[in-house]
Amino acid sequence: MRDPASLDDPTRSDTASAELTERVRQFVGSVVTPAETVLDAGGPAAAVALAEIHTRARSEGLWALPLPAELGGGGLPFAAYARFAEAEGASDHGPAALGSAPLLDVGMLSRHATDRVRDAYLRPLVAGTLRTCYAMTEPDVPGTEPRLTSTAATRTPGGGWRVSGRKWFVSGAARADLVTVLARTGGAPGDRDGLSLLLVPTDAPGFRVVRELPVFGAAGQYEIEFDGVAVPDDHLVGPEGGALTLAGERLAIGRTLRCLRWLGQAQRAFDLMCERAVTRRGTRGSLADHQLVQQHVFDALLALRTTRPLVHEAAALVAAGRDARTEVGLAKVAAARMLQQVADAAIQVFGAAGLGPDTPLPALFRGGRAARILDGPDELHVTSVARRVLRDRAEEAATRG
Repeated sequence: MRDPASLDDPTRSDTASAELTERVRQFVGSVVTPAETVLDAGGPAAAVALAEIHTRARSEGLWALPLPAELGGGGLPFAAYARFAEAEGASDHGPAALGSAPLLDVGMLSRHATDRVRDAYLRPLVAGTLRTCYAMTEPDVPGTEPRLTSTAATRTPGGGWRVSGRKWFVSGAARADLVTVLARTGGAPGDRDGLSLLLVPTDAPGFRVVRELPVFGAAGQYEIEFDGVAVPDDHLVGPEGGALTLAGERLAIGRTLRCLRWLGQAQRAFDLMCERAVTRRGTRGSLADHQLVQQHVFDALLALRTTRPLVHEAAALVAAGRDARTEVGLAKVAAARMLQQVADAAIQVFGAAGLGPDTPLPALFRGGRAARILDGPDELHVTSVARRVLRDRAEEAATRG
């Protein structure tokens, strides 16, 4: 395999990127997707299967490619990773299988954690021996208004913090060793200041997984409780009261990655639909000969082709460290809608078979519908982008006037 570092060389990056993308696509298609049923079910069998996939990913030089080289990762910059994140994300399990899943946590802790936390946790995170989750949303608080967070962290006389509250829809909480929690350390609900991020070990007394929250029947989301959990002083991530700034950094990258992965999943649904259309025959010939099937194919292809440039434009701006709020908002809404549309079209072409357990289409459709709420509902991004555009236009008009 070509050295991933060659992706930094513009004279070789296109070839290296294409080669690496193809290797990732083949690995996900031949190793990860055949294991999806086992991985979806969870439990000991899933843990064994994932460990075997990790071993194979390492042996093929595909492990943790976007994570820092000095910590045991591949050292690829975000711009290089964005080129093959779509192929990796064709399966929901792709990022975890290839060791890319902790990218957001590793980046956040590398930039904002204390020396002791970095020394203790970063290498195990990159190695895949330590797992994290991220807890912001609360049962009784609108997810679009983190300033109303009620989970509280109070200082203790002997030093450190006591965290109390509940969070829900926390991905992977039941298997996590650490949870980054948004908590109020000062001010009052509604204040922007006073929100902080704390890194909480899940084996600490007072931490509890309350219940699993299946999403359209799929596992992986949880409600968790903090009942006076003791957290050391040095487990504060970033400055006290600076959570929303850190969360903003994380969301820009996280939303862009989700969009790239949704592209991969939509492409997978599109490929399945086309294969079904050309191979399925009835008394009136091939499905591919029916105009309404052709309409499904055309509309799905149009959605894919028009969404992909939006997503990669956002990824390029994020990689360059530029203000990408408008582009990320556009990409997030477009990619979520597109995944739902393409998966729905594929199910329609498959008929009853698209509803059952023999294809990944139900999971892809479920992912598309959930995508329109994850990381902010469509409505949040629509209003945020429109307000920003109109505010900028108003300022331009005032300047001209």
